[in-house]
Amino acid sequence: MDKFLAMGGFAQYVWPAYAAFFVILAGDVLATVVRRRRVLRELRGRLARQGTRRPRVSA
Repeated sequence: MDKFLAMGGFAQYVWPAYAAFFVILAGDVLATVVRRRRVLRELRGRLARQGTRRPRVSA
């Protein structure tokens, strides 16, 4: 296990690269979730505003 963790002497480069990858991946997932919530909130607001409008009566 020690050999695996040492990565052939390159552990100081490999493990930070893995960490950076997972941090970026988590940030990407989080940004997607936040964007989805914002869009859904905006759409709900638009639908609520449309529901309170009076329909136009054409003569």
